Amino acid sequence: MRTRTLIMAAGSLSASLLLVVPGVATAGPKPKPQPKITSSAVVMPFNLDVGRHSVLVADGGQNLVGRLKSDGTIATIAADQPGASGVARSRDGKRLAFTTTVTNFETFENSASGLNIWGPKGKRIYADTHAFETKRNPDRKYHYGVKNPSQCVVDTLTAMQFPVSYTGLVDSHAYSVAAVRNGWVVADAGANALFTVSNAGKIRTLVVLPPQPLTFDKDSAAALGLPDCFIGVTYAFESVPTDVEVGRDGYLYVTTLPGGPETPALGARGKLWRVNPHNGKAKVVAGGFVGATNLAIGKRGEFYVAELFAGRISVVKHGRTSTYLNLPGVVAVETGPDGTLWAGTMANEDPPAPGTIVKIVKGKAKKQSRS
Repeated sequence: MRTRTLIMAAGSLSASLLLVVPGVATAGPKPKPQPKITSSAVVMPFNLDVGRHSVLVADGGQNLVGRLKSDGTIATIAADQPGASGVARSRDGKRLAFTTTVTNFETFENSASGLNIWGPKGKRIYADTHAFETKRNPDRKYHYGVKNPSQCVVDTLTAMQFPVSYTGLVDSHAYSVAAVRNGWVVADAGANALFTVSNAGKIRTLVVLPPQPLTFDKDSAAALGLPDCFIGVTYAFESVPTDVEVGRDGYLYVTTLPGGPETPALGARGKLWRVNPHNGKAKVVAGGFVGATNLAIGKRGEFYVAELFAGRISVVKHGRTSTYLNLPGVVAVETGPDGTLWAGTMANEDPPAPGTIVKIVKGKAKKQSRS
């Protein structure tokens, strides 16, 4: 299932995503991470860019790219930017790039998407990923859905208005962007691909992430209300990239959603990938994430993953994944030059709660008494 619905699902989150600030641990010398709210003036802070002197945010709820001010307000850099979601500064600081997407919220179809590159002397370039995808459709080589489905499977999926069997569809949702030497890398959640974009706006396909197959067993079929004919059937879901970052080793690291329903019945299927920037070869680093919408890389090479549907930030160290911080509504995570972790949380309607930008600091550890 095409996950352009990421924005839609994020925009209608339940009360469970109300921001709750956890308390400091009362025992043990190790300090616990604490989210300190620096702004409540955002709605959907899908991506952050943290520099030495400023924090930038792409707010898809307010259709803007802005800068966090010391009083918690957001100074608008670019207004009227539909579906703003990714933001990054070039390595030399001379250019700003951000992604935008025009979506029909009734059909969930994207009619425009691309990367905006703002350079010196007011120069502005738009790299049209939607036009590129329409012309090239790089994931057309992959088969999704069920191969050789039975009539029972066909009838059930058709009744559910779920695609039965198909190759890559034409769709672009330029979601996140990272700066690389002489250009950018865009994680496109509609094309299921990473695109490289030059500063002149030239687009190339670096890699199309492979399908994620899931074989239904009795429990998962029953949990989704599927008939017994689904038991043993494999459905190839799409790999939907949501963020891309450049590691200290020069490789690209990418988070993906599983391209289908994220329910406990199907298990936690989000992944973290390592991609060779020269040949596009991709390898899974870690899995088991629920709504992996963003990632950040720490100073010691650890990976922080924002799990929107689990309401937490997880950390991957030495191949092991653990919960770093429970943070309901978390949709973005980023590290600054000094290694400080920042995050963005979604606004919530019922009960009402604002979106936030938080700086994650280490709380003071309580001293242990000596006996």
